[in-house]
Amino acid sequence: MEGRLLFLQGTPPSPLKNKMISSTEDISEEISESPVQGISIPSDEQILWLPELSDLERLNVMNAPLEDKARILSSQTSSSVDETLSEISKKTNLAYLESFELPENPTKILPLRLIHSFCCLPLQKESEGKIHLITVWPPSERMSRWVYSVSGSKPIWSLGSPEKIVRAITENFGIGADSLDDSDMDFEDEEDGQDDLEDQNAAIIRFVNEVVQRAIVDRATNIHFEPHKDTLQIRYRIDGQLVPVRVPDNLRSFQDAIISRIKIMSGINISEKRRPQGGRITFSHGQSDLDIRVSTLPTLYGESISLRLLNEKSQPLSMKELGLLEKEEKNIVSILEKPHGIVLVTGPTGSGKSTSLTAFIRKIHKPERRIMTVEDPVEYEVAGINQTQVNSEIGFSFASALREILRQDPDVIMVGEIRDRETADIAIRASLTGHLVLSTLHTNDAPGAITRLIDMEIEPFLIASSVEMVIAQRLVRRLCMECNQPADLPEADLRASLSLLEVSSDEVANLDRVRKAVGCQNCQNLGYRGRVGIFELMKMTDSIHGLVIKSASAPDIREIALTEGMSTLQESGWAQIKRGLTTLDEVVRYADGMLED
Repeated sequence: MEGRLLFLQGTPPSPLKNKMISSTEDISEEISESPVQGISIPSDEQILWLPELSDLERLNVMNAPLEDKARILSSQTSSSVDETLSEISKKTNLAYLESFELPENPTKILPLRLIHSFCCLPLQKESEGKIHLITVWPPSERMSRWVYSVSGSKPIWSLGSPEKIVRAITENFGIGADSLDDSDMDFEDEEDGQDDLEDQNAAIIRFVNEVVQRAIVDRATNIHFEPHKDTLQIRYRIDGQLVPVRVPDNLRSFQDAIISRIKIMSGINISEKRRPQGGRITFSHGQSDLDIRVSTLPTLYGESISLRLLNEKSQPLSMKELGLLEKEEKNIVSILEKPHGIVLVTGPTGSGKSTSLTAFIRKIHKPERRIMTVEDPVEYEVAGINQTQVNSEIGFSFASALREILRQDPDVIMVGEIRDRETADIAIRASLTGHLVLSTLHTNDAPGAITRLIDMEIEPFLIASSVEMVIAQRLVRRLCMECNQPADLPEADLRASLSLLEVSSDEVANLDRVRKAVGCQNCQNLGYRGRVGIFELMKMTDSIHGLVIKSASAPDIREIALTEGMSTLQESGWAQIKRGLTTLDEVVRYADGMLED
């Protein structure tokens, strides 16, 4: 029943009035008797205005969904989506709008199904006998006929950014509102019961796919389906923050079907609802496949489902893109150039440790150097590197993988995480036998990594002999470059914040460099887009070696490290504020926890 339309409002001067249409494909036949005069817009079949493309490229553009056509065309012509649409607008005599305003209730002007099917929105402009619409791609004659038939007004089309239009549709009507339209779900009679059931299943499949696709577009790392008494809440984690997703009002009635669909996709037992389960989904999006990790947990009102999105084809970052200052980068590279030793990156879950290790590997990768990794999971695919993924189901753990890697004649080994004594012991002994080992630990600061290894019952003299550097890191949200503004902060407030960060009060002189988040369409009105790292670098010196051998506490090690020039997370955060990359609120939010630790 996909594409079914029921037009209930208005009395359009059209043969389609109050008639159920079984498919949007029937439009040409249904309204051929009443053509719309004065509308001459190129159809997909003509596309004379497209630039010179090969037959295959042209086919890829025309077969893509409406909202993806401009993006695909722009990638083929090596230009931005905005530039591509601006050029198309000139060739088709359609206006290109960088911003637009919607009426109070768009569905009173145009049915929801048509808004979704044509990826268009009515504008606030008013003209007698005309309806102003913005869409993502030059409309065909068929689209104009549909609009005329249901509204009784001549459509005046404009082009706009696909990202902004799709986001406006989602924010106003909820993600997947078209898929779960109640008019599609009504059973008409007993004979159509089986067809309607199939239609409902297809609608659920479309809805789940839309939720995942929207998460990918919004750069989300996690999707959470959370059942409550009256609704099924969906939230994305974007740049470390949970963002609620607007959902259709009737979503609660499809909760069981949605959860079952996700469990089927991930190979989980759908009849088991009493205990937690885990699975994985391979989801195709564009030219890449995403590895999605699924976790279910029984709650009071149903099963809560969390999805973690991993794109192995994601472009790994360089050291500069991590946010490292020039001095910090030089210190790290000097250690990475050593032939042996251990470099540890520490921080809580989701602080970007694996991303940093991947950037380090890219920095030191050379044809004459054999680099091998063992990860869980492989988050970035790096050309020329031998990457291995652990598999607990067959007993292939970090420790067992590390043993086998040592037989592969590696020069550099990256261990995704040191979780237990066995892995730590093998990693340390590998570094003592002429290998450079990169790994991560879950500790709050750099000195804490030393005491964590001692807690794992690793001999202190082995730690002192092998560990070369410990890097603690956090991720803070990066200011949106389109809308950030000067903070206009009172000097007294800045002094208080600097005191909290344990930064010299002399830095008040940089008051004019402090920025604040505002929010715009580019950043979904969050004020931030992306994240940047702040780092604490502790290089192992003779003084620290002596403390480690004596099994000194983390605060004692920290005190000596600070006197020998260790840069702290707070200082790194203030440096990013001065660079205009983040805000005082973001750094102070992390500082409270860092200072307590």
